Amino acid sequence: MKKAIVIGATGGTGASVTEELVRRGIRTIAFGRSRGKLEQLKANLGNPKHLTIAVGDAFRPNDIVTASEGADVLFHCANVPYHEMVSKLIPLGESVMEAANRLSLKVVVIDGIYPYGRRQADRVTEDHPKQPHTRKGKIRLAYEQMLFDDRWSRAKVMIVRLPDYYGPTANEASYLGSTLEAIAAGKMAFFIGNMRVPREYVYLPDAAFMIAELAAKDEAYGENWHIPGAGLISGREIVRMARQASGSSKPVIPLGRGGLSLLGMAVPVMKEVVEMLYLTEEPLVLSGDKYKRLIGPVRATPFEEGITNTVRALQRKGQILPKSN
Repeated sequence: MKKAIVIGATGGTGASVTEELVRRGIRTIAFGRSRGKLEQLKANLGNPKHLTIAVGDAFRPNDIVTASEGADVLFHCANVPYHEMVSKLIPLGESVMEAANRLSLKVVVIDGIYPYGRRQADRVTEDHPKQPHTRKGKIRLAYEQMLFDDRWSRAKVMIVRLPDYYGPTANEASYLGSTLEAIAAGKMAFFIGNMRVPREYVYLPDAAFMIAELAAKDEAYGENWHIPGAGLISGREIVRMARQASGSSKPVIPLGRGGLSLLGMAVPVMKEVVEMLYLTEEPLVLSGDKYKRLIGPVRATPFEEGITNTVRALQRKGQILPKSN
């Protein structure tokens, strides 16, 4: 990998992947719609000379082609608003793949676990049956089929699947992102789903490291890959750790179907979360065996360390002073 372009570089996964590539000294193009956010990302990383920014619309293949000069790997980290997934996800992916195909690029697509549907094994491998029963799961499976379609004969693509994630760059696209932001700010917070059932989460800097490792391996393309987290943890434990790191003890309110439906009357994205709540009650856990066997050790920051790092980074970002109340 000599030069990379990150589509959606200012999003949660995009910013973390960009930071990892820059850390490795790889010439990197950060691509996004907002010049201000791209310039802020570059400033946050110390304005490295090997990071350039490119403003454009990922729904326009020509914008991506123009920005990708000299790149050999494209990281597709862009996403669509949750409530627009069914209508916009595949057109976005087709735009990215058309550009990559024109330029004969390798493509690393960051995705999640929705296509699997309900859990059918304790540890889900890449061969796990894909039997989605939700609208979002079905569109994500169609998205995978589109990515591996024969029409992209000049591009090489892999899909990297993450569980729920958290970290300093995570935003509202992450179930946990807004929860930790509120706790860091000393405000009342909401937690989506069941707080008692232990679930899998991956720390974004760990995920970015493993994504970069995969991207550098020619033999990794053409396949699905799992990036597991550091184990299972309940919402109650997450909240305890986050409060301890922040110095705040404001309430954290769990949101189930009723609460999300009510909030959805004002915030459409919340209503869209309801059909995916089964994943908070019957957690699906990713196996890292394939990664360990073919790539190397899984990087897994302990939750106490990762959550503390995240809360303190959010406080620095917002210039928030810890509170004791």
